[in-house]
Amino acid sequence: MNKQLDVITLGRAGVDLYGTQIGGRLEDMGSFEKYIGGSPTNIACGAARLGLRSALISRVGNEHMGRFILEQLKREGVCIDGVKVDPERLTALVILGIRDEDQFPLIFYRENCADMALCEDDIDESLIASARALVVTGTHLSHSRTEAAVVKALQLARKHGLRTALDIDYRPNLWGVAGHGEGESRFVASEKVTEKLLSTLHWFDLIVGTEEEFHIAGGSVDTVSALRRVREHSEATLVCKRGSLGAVALEQTVPDSLDDGLTGEGFPIEVFNVLGAGDGFFSGLLKGWMDDEGWPAALRYANACGAFAVSRHGCTPAYPSLKELSFFLNRGVVRTDLRNEQTLEQIHWATTRHTRNGGDWSTMRVFAFDHRLQLEEMADYHPDKGAAFKKLCLQAAVAVQDSRDGYGILCDNRIGKAALHAASGSGLWIGRPTEWPGSRPLRLEPELGADFGGLQEWAKENVVKVLCFCHPDDDEATRSAQEETVKRLFESARRNRLEFLLEIIPSKVGPVDATTVAALIHQFYELGVYPDWWKLEPMTDENAWRNVIDAIESHDRHTRGIVVLGLDAPQAELQASFDIAAKFDLVKGFAVGRTIFGDAARAWMSGKISDEEAVADMTSRFRRLCDIWDEARFAAMRGYQHEVQANG
Repeated sequence: MNKQLDVITLGRAGVDLYGTQIGGRLEDMGSFEKYIGGSPTNIACGAARLGLRSALISRVGNEHMGRFILEQLKREGVCIDGVKVDPERLTALVILGIRDEDQFPLIFYRENCADMALCEDDIDESLIASARALVVTGTHLSHSRTEAAVVKALQLARKHGLRTALDIDYRPNLWGVAGHGEGESRFVASEKVTEKLLSTLHWFDLIVGTEEEFHIAGGSVDTVSALRRVREHSEATLVCKRGSLGAVALEQTVPDSLDDGLTGEGFPIEVFNVLGAGDGFFSGLLKGWMDDEGWPAALRYANACGAFAVSRHGCTPAYPSLKELSFFLNRGVVRTDLRNEQTLEQIHWATTRHTRNGGDWSTMRVFAFDHRLQLEEMADYHPDKGAAFKKLCLQAAVAVQDSRDGYGILCDNRIGKAALHAASGSGLWIGRPTEWPGSRPLRLEPELGADFGGLQEWAKENVVKVLCFCHPDDDEATRSAQEETVKRLFESARRNRLEFLLEIIPSKVGPVDATTVAALIHQFYELGVYPDWWKLEPMTDENAWRNVIDAIESHDRHTRGIVVLGLDAPQAELQASFDIAAKFDLVKGFAVGRTIFGDAARAWMSGKISDEEAVADMTSRFRRLCDIWDEARFAAMRGYQHEVQANG
């Protein structure tokens, strides 16, 4: 039977608020990063990153945190058909900190939370039947209502031939055997919990836990004895996680020593954060298990994914993509603190990044009205007029976008603050400039601060854009000053998890030929700057474009792509440049401004046209440029197809 899903996970779905100060008490945390959390949610995301088609069954609240979970699951590629929105209860929250490699204070806010209201009616047989495997976690066996939902799902899984797995996931305070302030506790003995777990173990083909989790499942603090009692109740493969010792899989008889079980390769990794490591481990294990690669290979994947998790901040954000995992397994460990290994971190970022609105940016049609100096120099300009005009620009962009992917804006926060903030959540791609207009050597807007700390205040969907007037023939002092600014800005953008767009314009500095832009691209990569986006001048020389593409791909196979700028060129000139650029897949589209808004701005500032007329004019021009690009891309694709057919 052709299954639409590989794995469904069932259980907790919440929001993790992770303290960003490392090494201090939770009482002293001053800021937090927000991530999705809960073991089944983490596992579903980790599995999706490894190429498995995953889904989650849970509940979230009908509020901002619940919507955040749903939106992030979509971005991660997780099916949310089984996630119900609870109109009465709030989404669960967890506040966490990293004290050191052994201490991780956390507080669960789960009183009558949405995911603990999961019930039998929430279990959809058709969804279960569409999958190859079902994974449940122990917390949802702690309450009669959620236990009933788990059992129904397991019954349907057995009916429809799914593999079944249990992540014991023991949290004593979620079972009511430890207090609210003991969220860090991983083991408190409880006969009640043991008996409940033992009564359900017969459902499973795979049971996964730490030694402490098998202690609670088997009712003994002796690991071998606990595993043997579990074996009495289940024929499942037992996978025991052993921390720095790796993990072991026990398919049948439990040996006297765990060292005699099936083991996978472990990795010598510096522990930074143990929270979420088990969920990362389970994701890797699922990859091997569902692909029938055997337990040694599955454990190797699992140990590697766990190594990534203990090396980074957060749970789901730490888990690797399949490309990253393959690279790591083929190359091996270069340094034990993975989060500080530049090559690996670049692959991680480039293969797991998501725009906040989750849009498809394979085509980019961007209305650039981030201009400041050009407006300020217009007759009749006033700051209030500038702000009002940029809101009209946004109206034009939204009118052309019409709720579709592939449209964006460039807008500043100085003149265009109101438009910038209004664009948030619109589905538009949003780039935001940082350079002081016209500066060379490059200077940045004062709002960023000397340490670029202002980026902490940016909306996560904003893309950091910087324009650098540079040339390969720049003198050493100018080049060094500009490169230092770009490098610091790039690193700050990464720390704040913001995408980065680098715009370079050499033609305003000196003569250009087919190698000029490519030479600059090499310079920035050698500096350690890896833009998510490049914004480049229009070029009518195909050799120049080929040199540019070769320069980018020789350093970064995962860049999002290139957009072509306009330089106030007439529409006919832009069309000619689009016809050439559209032949190259890495060129995703355009980011054009004055060609669209220039005439309307001058007329509107002087009172010659109304708001409505200005919006109509810009809408028409932007839409026409979009059509020109789309036509150029279509013609390029058609030409390529004809060439392929001609060559057989």
